[in-house]
Amino acid sequence: MTTSELKAALTGAVRGEVVDDAETLKANSRDASLFMRVPQVVVYPEDAEDVSAMVKKVQEIRGKGQDVSVTARAAGTDMSGGPLTTGIVVSFTKHMNKMGKVGTTSPEDGLRSAQIAGTAICEPGVYYRDFEKATLEKDLILPSYPASRELAAMGGIVANNSAGERTLEYGQTERYIEELDVVLSDGSSATFGPLTPAELEEKKKLTTLEGDIYRTMDALVSDNAALIEQHRPKVSKNSAGYGLWRIRDPKSGTFNLAKLICGSQGTLALWTRAKLKLVKPKAHRAMMVVFLNDLKILPEIVLRVLRFNPESFESYDKHTFELAIKFLPAMLSQMGWAKAARLGIDFIPEAALMATGGVPELILMAEFAEDTIEEADRKAQEAKDELADFNLTIKIEKNEKESEKYWIVRRESFSLLRKNMHNLYPAPFIDDFVVPPSSYPDFLPKLNALLDQYKEHMIYTIAGHVGNGNFHLIPLMDLTKEENRKIILELAPKVYELVIAEGGTTTGEHNDGIIRTPYLPMLFGAEMVKLFEETKKI
Repeated sequence: MTTSELKAALTGAVRGEVVDDAETLKANSRDASLFMRVPQVVVYPEDAEDVSAMVKKVQEIRGKGQDVSVTARAAGTDMSGGPLTTGIVVSFTKHMNKMGKVGTTSPEDGLRSAQIAGTAICEPGVYYRDFEKATLEKDLILPSYPASRELAAMGGIVANNSAGERTLEYGQTERYIEELDVVLSDGSSATFGPLTPAELEEKKKLTTLEGDIYRTMDALVSDNAALIEQHRPKVSKNSAGYGLWRIRDPKSGTFNLAKLICGSQGTLALWTRAKLKLVKPKAHRAMMVVFLNDLKILPEIVLRVLRFNPESFESYDKHTFELAIKFLPAMLSQMGWAKAARLGIDFIPEAALMATGGVPELILMAEFAEDTIEEADRKAQEAKDELADFNLTIKIEKNEKESEKYWIVRRESFSLLRKNMHNLYPAPFIDDFVVPPSSYPDFLPKLNALLDQYKEHMIYTIAGHVGNGNFHLIPLMDLTKEENRKIILELAPKVYELVIAEGGTTTGEHNDGIIRTPYLPMLFGAEMVKLFEETKKI
């Protein structure tokens, strides 16, 4: 089917724009990954009815023997190639970007230091920054926001089962998914939410595709419960594969397919409206910053600090630190002059460390959130006291303004690399693995030894969520050289072999996409991958 024929067919079906000009196709051919795939057309649906009409037209075209694919796109900040396709891109940020009601609810148990305190309704094209602005008016947040919070949109946050710096305390996005309106593969619409056993049986009586899905998925998860539990990743976060283990809540017995759609990267259904749970954040924070040179004691440090329930426990390595200092002027230039001046002064001690060769191997940031600053400071000090026998350099930053410089380095490390390393390009292909923190003494030396074998071809930084073992390793490579492109295919399975051997997972929050889908059999095994394939066919 020619592009002009496809465009004409879709234009007649939807009210939104169907575009195929070179500039639009180029803009939608990239995300933050290594890949480029140029779509045939880009569709900007006006609402859920438009999405349904588009999918129905695509089904009609497929029925005539044409191979046409549909891929959802929101902000395009994905690092795995998830929103890329050579078929149809359905882009949500132009029209389907409306916030719905943000409301408070009665407190609900289930989180360690905060309770569910509200809900918000949104469309997939809403940018997280606008979502949070609306929720903060009610003093509520979605705590699973990613580091790209200023750029990302809700479509990708839900589709990737995103997580970020507060995941240690609050968990991933799937924990906050209450309900999703979706368009199914035949163009019909459904609302997926929590169903009691009796409500599930009623849904299974439907003679529609929705009824077929409920009948088949109930049988699939019931008949394969032992297999699914056996292969469920046992680390604290995971966004690899389809989350079959999340569909049925073992405590309440409810059955919720919205939990499956979350993290499926738009490959099972297109969501058009989400209802998400929100939490009331603690008002005050204090940060303990640990400068660490001996990685052998890292697991014990993590174990001791976690006893004090930090809201977040992050890290970045010396390479990240050195790059941040090197490119400090460029980083500060993106901020207002007053903020840049203050932060520039704040970074003077760290610049002195670098000048004297005293840069630590790892910087750890444990942030404690409480209702009062006194309580937050007390927890940070107690955690520091717990580490006294290690004779480490430790700082307590007693408010968020003082700790801001550390967060900037942690959050902006990938952006720094993308913008400032000439002739070297960030290559996110082993960027999101998770291992149990107890494995650090065995895993980290093996990882560094493996990476050292390739040091002539790349430099790299490591940052991540040290409290739950989720690391972001971003190599910098000259991708114009064929030998370096081959190394990506050579090194990735070696890293994932180490990760899986320690009981880890290939991705904690960035999902599979183009870059990691080939490693699903390595992670889950053939039987589980077959269940994923059956789920996709349903």
